[in-house]
This record gives sequence, structure tokens and C-alpha cells, in this order.
Amino acid sequence: MKKQLVLPLMLLLGTLVSAQWQSKYEKKELVDGNDTLRYRIMYPKDFKETETYPVILFLHGAGERGNDNESQLVHGGKLFATDYLQERYPAIVIFPQCPKESYWSNVDVDRSTYPIKLNFKYDSGPTKPLKMVMDLLDSTIQQAYADENQIYLMGLSMGGMGSFELLSRRPDTFAAAIPICGGGDPNSVSGYAKNTPLWVFHGAQDNVVNPLQSMEMVSALLKAGVYPKFTLYDFANHGSWDPAFAEPDLLPWLFSHKKTTP
Repeated sequence: MKKQLVLPLMLLLGTLVSAQWQSKYEKKELVDGNDTLRYRIMYPKDFKETETYPVILFLHGAGERGNDNESQLVHGGKLFATDYLQERYPAIVIFPQCPKESYWSNVDVDRSTYPIKLNFKYDSGPTKPLKMVMDLLDSTIQQAYADENQIYLMGLSMGGMGSFELLSRRPDTFAAAIPICGGGDPNSVSGYAKNTPLWVFHGAQDNVVNPLQSMEMVSALLKAGVYPKFTLYDFANHGSWDPAFAEPDLLPWLFSHKKTTP
């Protein structure tokens, strides 16, 4: 009987631990007409509106789309929510959720073969979810407690694509960015190349988003005269965010960058 109770107890404890860090992210919504952007936001421990804090915007992948306002925390949410990291890197962290039928980046996705084929259409304007993310980010940055010199961007897969596009649409906003297993329009990098340091990640064995997508963006950045960090994991498939999150220098690198005020 005791052995039978051990597993349910362990599952219960695991659920409680998970709920503990997830509860640090408040559930909120941004409404624009008939459109709703659901998002989770975590404020620093002992948050004070009289102080200033960095802001991190994290864009999730296609698998976490929906309207539950929970799934977007699956990959990356815990990275910032541990007590240790909250103490070491106090920040405002935002995880918006893209609706199931939409996409962060304006791109045609052909899933008839894998890796998928991507045709980016930045000239057509941002998707509605990305536009609402920009509105949410703008309203957050305008708050007195947001440090406008420490606005950071991260995203994985679809969110990596959204990160590259958002950089091109807000070229003067971000102090640093980390796109993981994404891609974008190489012709768009000139606007932000010299403003925003990047650390790009991808798995060499990625059979969903071709690693050449990230390599093309890195190549364009090099041609623009900047030197991004680029990590290509020889062992990783599409889930290259797992080893990326485990990099000991990931957050120290991110938070080391600040925009210089002219």
C-alpha cells in the first residue's frame, strides 16, 4: 500500500512545484476591438514602482498557440521564475500567447515537406498578434518602472521568426536579442544590426526549421558589419532551446547589454 501511494504523492508534489513558479506570472489580456492578446507577466520579487527594471519579451513557438493563457510558459517560463534567478536578475518578464489560427511573423509556411519552407512577407505589415505585442511592449516601456535601456527579446521556433521580424519593426528598442531555431528576411537586418547584439541558436539536425534559416540571418548580419554570437548544436534537432536555456552564460550575456543613451 505504501508503494502505491509514493507515485501519486510524487506527482502531486511535482504539480505543486510547477504551479508555484507558474503562479508568479499574472494572467492578463490586451483587447483591441474583436481581438484579444492573452499574456502572462511576472514582476520582480519585492517590486516597487519607484524603481526601474529590465523588461524581457518572450515569444513562444507554434505548438504553444491557443487561448488558455498557460501553454506559452511551457518552454522558457521557468528560466526566469526560479527564486535564484529572480534575485540575481530582477526583471519584468512578458509571455504573450498567439492565437491558434495565427502566427507571430508574417510568413507563408509550406508544411508539405520537412524542413518546412518559409516565405517571409515583412512588406505586408505585421500580423495582428505581432502588432498587439508591439502595442503591449510600447505601453510597458512607457511605464516609469521600465528601464528603456534594458529591453530584451527572446523567442523560439515561430517565436524566433517573430523575434527577427520584431527587431526589424522596432530597430531602436532592444538592448539585446536571442532568437532560437527561427529565421527571417535577411534583407531586413540593416536597420537593427548595429543597434542590437544577437545570440542566435539552432540545432544542426533540425528537421522542422532548417538551420540554414538562422545561418542566412547570421550571414546577413556579418555582411552588415556586425559580429553576432552563433551557436549551432551538432547534436540537437528542433528542440535546441533546451541546451540554449542550459547555457551558463545565457542570462549573464543578455543582461550585460544596455542601450547607450545619446
